Amino acid sequence: MIKRESKHRILILGVSGFLGSAIYKELFPYFRTSGTYNTSNKTLEKNRQFFHYNYEEDDIYEILDIVKPTIIISALRGDFSKQVMLHRHLAEYLLLENTKLIFLSSANVFDAYSKYPSYEQDKTLSHSIYGHFKIKIENMLLRLPKKKVAIVRLPMVFGPHAPRLTEILQLIDLNEPIEVFPNLVMNVTSDNKLTQQIHYIINRNKSGVFHLGSNDLVHHDDFIKEIIETLHLEHKAKYKQVFTTNDERYLAVLPKFNKLPKHLQLVSQDILSELKK
Repeated sequence: MIKRESKHRILILGVSGFLGSAIYKELFPYFRTSGTYNTSNKTLEKNRQFFHYNYEEDDIYEILDIVKPTIIISALRGDFSKQVMLHRHLAEYLLLENTKLIFLSSANVFDAYSKYPSYEQDKTLSHSIYGHFKIKIENMLLRLPKKKVAIVRLPMVFGPHAPRLTEILQLIDLNEPIEVFPNLVMNVTSDNKLTQQIHYIINRNKSGVFHLGSNDLVHHDDFIKEIIETLHLEHKAKYKQVFTTNDERYLAVLPKFNKLPKHLQLVSQDILSELKK
């Protein structure tokens, strides 16, 4: 019988996505964990813990009334303006209830700063539509009482089941070139490590801004090639080098103020080790 800690009721928005699903698998044995999904899925439909929810059309309050979550994890994808509206409703809910929100954000909130890595307290600035959208939600949440919110900024996510890896393998199968960015300096993470980190944030009731990337920096092209070599596919892979700038461009979120314990930190080599298993 699964033993669950009763103090938290967790609602994952976007449980059918890559990260939402990984977070659910990590938390389900320990907490009463529910999730929302949008795409038609027979397995999810049979599970009473999962709710069909289209945030572009449906009202979130009905699900909130049923679950009464103490923690909401936002791992949604899709229409940016509708997501902003949803998070406005969630912010109102957080003020009224004893609930906390963990928001999955992105390194792209710093994509206008290309000269150096970014830390938790750096000012956000983006040139991309995606980065602007994440900043808009972050700013809304940062106006709430600090204990109500944990903003988790992520770099590129890899791992055995990551969409990025699936795409690389498909391109190799199709004999198509893989785009690599030689001047892009970044850090990385894996779904496996991220889910452990979120579990820790919940257990220790942490709040604030977290940069959950590797402690080291890698060049995009080098790291992609290392992944392919780890999978012993280097003889099949073709590359297309993409230069967006003549200078090195950083897109990395490094932890400085909200560091997690050593066993929850990672370096890029850890991800390659995961792929070997």
